[in-house]
Amino acid sequence: MDKNQSRRQVRLMRQSLFDQGFLDEQFIQLEELQDDSNPNFVEEIATSYYRDSYRSLQAIELALEKTPRDFSKLDSYMHQFKGSSSSIGAKKVKAECQQFREYCDAGNGEGCMRTFQALKKEHATLKKRLEAYFQMARQAGPIEAACRPK
Repeated sequence: MDKNQSRRQVRLMRQSLFDQGFLDEQFIQLEELQDDSNPNFVEEIATSYYRDSYRSLQAIELALEKTPRDFSKLDSYMHQFKGSSSSIGAKKVKAECQQFREYCDAGNGEGCMRTFQALKKEHATLKKRLEAYFQMARQAGPIEAACRPK
């Protein structure tokens, strides 16, 4: 595959992340901060997010296992996790965080458990998709500046 074809594949893969609702506008804002002096900025931010998020998910999981559940503490953990997810533009993860928080407000432990499982799935799916995207982008080499998805 030549460089132009590789770059086209990268653009299509990136667009699919938006089209399928995995990413939102915040991801584009991160891309706009990336430049020649730091060509892997977005990838570094995403890597840092995933490294830190495992600790957050572990804390939430431990809090979910406690009885009685402390919904205030769960909500606080999820609020923090939602903020981190928002900062990289993780749209589906953020939506699951919001649903979890609504279940916390309602004191619905079963809803929290169900939503937490969905959140972990979305988190893992996005991680795989971003890893593939960043790997393909590295192989294709630099492409034009960030642009809004169609």
